[in-house]
Amino acid sequence: MHLLLGQTLTFTADPFDAPVDACVQHETTGAVAIEAGRIVAVGPADEIRAACPDAPVTDHGGALLSPGFVDAHVHYPQTAIIASWGKRLIDWLNTYTFPEEARFADPAHAAEIAARYFDLTLAAGTTTTVSFATIHPESVDAYFTEARARGLRALAGKTCMDRNAPANLSDTAKSAYDDSKRLLEKWHGADRLGYVITPRFAPTSTPEQLEALGALWAEHPDVLMQTHLSEQHEEIAWVAELYPEARDYTDVYDRFGLIGDGALMGHAIHLTARERDRLKEAGANLIHCPTSNTFIGSGLFDMAGLKAAGHTIGLATDTGGGSSFSMLRTMAAAYEVAHLRGTVLHPAQLWWLATQGSAQSLRLGDRIGTLAPGYEADIIAVDLASTPAIAQRAARADTLWEALFPTIMMGDDRAIAATYVAGRRV
Repeated sequence: MHLLLGQTLTFTADPFDAPVDACVQHETTGAVAIEAGRIVAVGPADEIRAACPDAPVTDHGGALLSPGFVDAHVHYPQTAIIASWGKRLIDWLNTYTFPEEARFADPAHAAEIAARYFDLTLAAGTTTTVSFATIHPESVDAYFTEARARGLRALAGKTCMDRNAPANLSDTAKSAYDDSKRLLEKWHGADRLGYVITPRFAPTSTPEQLEALGALWAEHPDVLMQTHLSEQHEEIAWVAELYPEARDYTDVYDRFGLIGDGALMGHAIHLTARERDRLKEAGANLIHCPTSNTFIGSGLFDMAGLKAAGHTIGLATDTGGGSSFSMLRTMAAAYEVAHLRGTVLHPAQLWWLATQGSAQSLRLGDRIGTLAPGYEADIIAVDLASTPAIAQRAARADTLWEALFPTIMMGDDRAIAATYVAGRRV
């Protein structure tokens, strides 16, 4: 048994669906009790300490104890090219992404980047990530090997592409199926790891490849499937040329069994009314990538409209098209994007998206993303006065949300005072 002391924040419901005060339990002097990698109690510090008088204590003072952040869409192979200048989506892929991903045929390079990636994300308070790898099975092995060594809950899949990609980054419908199946059988369910079937996006897969991956998903419906959808207008037009028989971009995936519960549809910015209805009907999840959407000029995600319609939405950095490894910066960008669409997101809604909301989109909402008994003890201590600028603003706060919002808008890895993975400080 081990006790963490600090302010505690627990969501009991989705703050998009109910008044914030009805969705949150907050203790200004709280405690979290951890045993064997799981949370066993959360509540007022006096009560928890009285119930566990002999447990060692780590006192984080006025820091906020929160679930670790859950990043629902990343490209760990793009770690080294983050913040590259001046391209939109298709040029970004050709100029930066594909040359870098070709290097992942080398297992040593893949292992080096995987270690660097997890160093950066853990420093930023992110304890669960869902990554596209490259076409190389070695890139998946490197990611999962590093995540397993650190005890992380992590998800990923081999990226599949059999057209409109360089020859050294192309597989086939058969090899995509075979490699993905072998990697799935090797890694899915090993410790805290999960495999994700991963066609990059419709333009880089033939109908035969999408059909093969749809068949694999039908054989293993317990795994997730991730891809990209309606990120930029040029991309949507390209898909219409490549798949003229489809009603729209969503219909391309639907025809091959790639729309359904457990589908993670990255971006989903420029959806038609029919697509919105179909995605909701099928139970597909939408993943909002706000820093990427602004950095490469993709557009403004309709958070308010999609949440009001009942969609499940996760939040993501989209490293390295996204311009930060930090989910704090990602929350700030989500706030700004929503503001440009005429909606002001509450700090509780932003924090929920980065924790429980993303966890729910990954079908992990019963295991991570919440400070509650029985949940895995992936926990961060957030310093709400990490810089002079943040501290002077937080000092004037009358509520938790006034104190937290400056960290959302101006915080970075300096705000993460501690990160715990399965109860172990890392």
